[in-house]
Amino acid sequence: MTIITPNYLYLNNKFQENLAVAFDKKIQAIDSLEKLQKQYPEAKIEEQQPNSVLYPGFINTHVHLEFSKNRTTLKYGSFMPWLDSVIKNREELIGACDNNVMMSACKQMLDSGVTTFGAISSFGTELEVCTQTPQKVIFFNELIGSQAVTADMLYADFLERLAESKNCANSGIIPAIAIHSPYSVHPIVLQRAVSLAKKERLPISSHFLESQAEREWLESDKGDFLEFFEKFFSTSRAVTTIDEFMHSFNQVPTHFTHAVQATKEELAFLGNKGHSIAHCPRSNRLLGCGRLAIETLIENDMSFTTATDGLSSNNTLSILDELRAALMLHHLAPLEKLASLLIKSITSNPAEIFALNSGKIEVGKDADFALVSLPDKPSSLESIALQTILHVHKVDKLYIGGDKVL
Repeated sequence: MTIITPNYLYLNNKFQENLAVAFDKKIQAIDSLEKLQKQYPEAKIEEQQPNSVLYPGFINTHVHLEFSKNRTTLKYGSFMPWLDSVIKNREELIGACDNNVMMSACKQMLDSGVTTFGAISSFGTELEVCTQTPQKVIFFNELIGSQAVTADMLYADFLERLAESKNCANSGIIPAIAIHSPYSVHPIVLQRAVSLAKKERLPISSHFLESQAEREWLESDKGDFLEFFEKFFSTSRAVTTIDEFMHSFNQVPTHFTHAVQATKEELAFLGNKGHSIAHCPRSNRLLGCGRLAIETLIENDMSFTTATDGLSSNNTLSILDELRAALMLHHLAPLEKLASLLIKSITSNPAEIFALNSGKIEVGKDADFALVSLPDKPSSLESIALQTILHVHKVDKLYIGGDKVL
């Protein structure tokens, strides 16, 4: 048994003082240090630096590890030039992205307090690393393929990768399904995958309306995607529409990534169906996709997470860097309220979306903690979320399932 004694504890989405936490693999009690010492006299006491804040471990819901070798290779500024550069350099980047590179990417997330992440896997090459990293991993096996003639083959490959991830469930892997996007997955195999997710209660996610080019293509078979599909797939018609794609998920709560180009009406529809959004502000900026209307999510009380995406469209995998970017991007939102929502977006929100036994400091939850220190005493309890986002670049200590990993 261990008792940890921060200056400030993030409890029920607020900050409290003079509380300690007793834990082994799970959180056993939350009370004053004096009472916990009487209850657990043999417990080891973990005392902290001044101005310390104890959070539940952070959760990064959307990461592509397979492109972690990228630094200056891919082209930024607009979505289609970026996509062209991905296709041009894909084999070289993936070939250079060995286990050491991907483990380094996982370590970067660890340093920023991430105890659980969602890995979007196109080929399954990062599965071994995900079984070895200390973090828990929601392993999203990605389904892609818009042509009917190859649909069965690609779906069979997807099922093989999904089965492999299921075999790793004892290594901290949570098997899951990812739909690449509306423009790249044929409706027939999409329905198979959604039905499978519903039957087996597997988490499911999908890229959705990331760019204006995607919206134009799905609405009118026009725009920058027309040349792309004519060149690579000899087609001038999208395989689905926005409405058809959204309705495909009506029976399965889905985590939609980006949704930058979604209208208020579309976001309201998704919210009413119990879906959620993964917000990747730095990726959206680098690919010229625009700004997610986070105020619409707030108005509709729609759950969202903040995620880094991969190093193919970001410069770090630090979730703290991502929160700072989001804080600056949504410049009209009340500052302290936004900071509080952003902390929820990497703790309780993703835990609830994916039914994880974490994301909160609560008796019975997994002992996943991120301990940070502020540079000075905060002016008020209400300001701690904001000051954390502004000033913390690396966690002091990190616990996963009660084990100290940093």
